[in-house]
Amino acid sequence: MDQSPYDAIIIGAGMSGLAAGIRLARFDRRVCVLERHTTIGGLNSFYRLGGRNYDVGLHAVTNYAPRESRRGPLPVLLRQLRLSWDDFALVPQVRSQIVFPGAALEFSNDRALVEAEIARIFPRQIDGFRRLLENLLDYDQLGVDGHPVSSRAALGAYLTDPLLVEMLLCPVLYYGGYREHDTDFQQFSILFRSIFLEGLGRPLAGVRRILKALTRQFKALGGELRLRSGVSRIVAVAGRVERVVLDSGEELEARRVMSSAGWQETMRLCDPPGLHEEEPHGQISLVESISILDTAPRELGYDRTIVFFNDAERLHYARPEGLIDLSSGVICSPDNFAYDQPLEENAIRLTALANYDRWTALEEDDYRRAKREAYDRMTAAAVRHMPDFRPHVVQTDVFTPRTIHRYTGHDGGAVYGSPVKRYDGTTPLANLFICGTDQGLVGVIGAIMSGVTMANRHLLT
Repeated sequence: MDQSPYDAIIIGAGMSGLAAGIRLARFDRRVCVLERHTTIGGLNSFYRLGGRNYDVGLHAVTNYAPRESRRGPLPVLLRQLRLSWDDFALVPQVRSQIVFPGAALEFSNDRALVEAEIARIFPRQIDGFRRLLENLLDYDQLGVDGHPVSSRAALGAYLTDPLLVEMLLCPVLYYGGYREHDTDFQQFSILFRSIFLEGLGRPLAGVRRILKALTRQFKALGGELRLRSGVSRIVAVAGRVERVVLDSGEELEARRVMSSAGWQETMRLCDPPGLHEEEPHGQISLVESISILDTAPRELGYDRTIVFFNDAERLHYARPEGLIDLSSGVICSPDNFAYDQPLEENAIRLTALANYDRWTALEEDDYRRAKREAYDRMTAAAVRHMPDFRPHVVQTDVFTPRTIHRYTGHDGGAVYGSPVKRYDGTTPLANLFICGTDQGLVGVIGAIMSGVTMANRHLLT
């Protein structure tokens, strides 16, 4: 094996790490992606259980674009990675819904629908909503302003009905809110565009198709992917990374290193230590249940793709006191995308806010019991907003904040990482950079965009 230094080592084989690797390998850089686990993807991964395929983490891919589209994040990323539209083969959602007491707002990948719904339910708010659309910040403005603005405060400048504000915040926070109660308006703008203006899609084979396309392209371009290769130390000399040390003791040299492990998690690997001050970790963690059904949800009279529900007029988006909070949540039916053929398995996925500390304090027997009880409570909450699918369940699985921590390494099982983002991707070491969630972009397309943009900015110069 070539023992000369790599041009780049990338820590983590999630979406952002693989995308960065493709971008570098495309320009003939010698690049190695290191992954601690036995499979790729991080939390957005897949596995088999009881002879069935399960996706982890993926409800839908935001930033949907049809085949002929040339604008927007997805077409740009496909060109950057030299992938075709067919490599992802996203299929659009059918129709989704936001349900609050006394109001149910529908939306799809046609922005005219959400405008029509707001005009119907909140007629006095439609002019303000249209002004909001005109003033949403664009992708290239993320992180430019050093003075974050509260989304709730910013929305209040356009919308006077607090219920509409809460309803618009609900999908944005559940699909990328890394702080309790609120998010920066810059982040809101990006997520709002990705959900409401570009829309939701999903490949027929789920996240497997996207991950396999990224891995195949990376290897085809000469990239090296090493599984079961966790990093124990990042050794620095004179303000620069000199080498990384694997859990096995093996040492690898690289001219530059990029990490998708998270800001604090990466800084703790650095030797000598003391390059950063510890910060509070993110508080937002989730429990998700997956129910495999013996029939398609449409056969039960359910045709919604995703339902975001909240039982009060104000969304309480925060770490719960108990194990889970079922006052709000997300119902996802992977079947209800516009496929031209049926899925291998019919499923319902339910998501609720969870408390990492409570889950990790449980002994193993109590932990298994708590998962079963959480499943029962989540399904009972869901069937208030959809037909009762429970008699049709043939297999289930549940992942918790412990699962999130295991597969992402994020402190506190924080599904969207640190509440402080480093938009420029730099660190105190001149040749160490970060990509992924803590760089500031979330979701599948956001993670891929982070890997590409950080590789372009810092590793291809």
